[in-house]
Amino acid sequence: MANKKQTPEEKNYKVIAENRRARYDYAIESDIECGIVLSGSEVKSMRTGQTNIAESYASVDDGELWLTNSYIAPYQQAMFPHEERRKRKLLVSKRELARLWQATGRQGMTLVPLVMYFNHKGRIKIKLGIAKGKKNHDKRATEAERDWGRQKQRLLRHGD
Repeated sequence: MANKKQTPEEKNYKVIAENRRARYDYAIESDIECGIVLSGSEVKSMRTGQTNIAESYASVDDGELWLTNSYIAPYQQAMFPHEERRKRKLLVSKRELARLWQATGRQGMTLVPLVMYFNHKGRIKIKLGIAKGKKNHDKRATEAERDWGRQKQRLLRHGD
């Protein structure tokens, strides 16, 4: 397989932090891309890859969307350092905000951050999943499906 040349847009795309456990703990029904309000030292720290969104969540408060408990390591050379676990405002349209508010308020859904990344323009974006929590038996069923999928691939590959 030949190496495919990347376009300039694809070169700029870089994953900063990923919440791998989210798909295990939650049944994700849809996702949405949001912008995030950050200070300069936070962006510099993210470029070094010292970010964690595993224990964070998003919520709608006072008509605004907030990311809570995300960790961005302090940047050592910063003149004005940032708080590591502060609430950060997420940027979405009013229509999307109303849809998220309705999903969390009426339908009992949770807003789970899935991945934080630099998009092709070099801007930091976060992908939120609109999700419902899984029970233990749901997690076991998902794991069984995954194992069966792997076993099928092995059987097809080896022809046994």
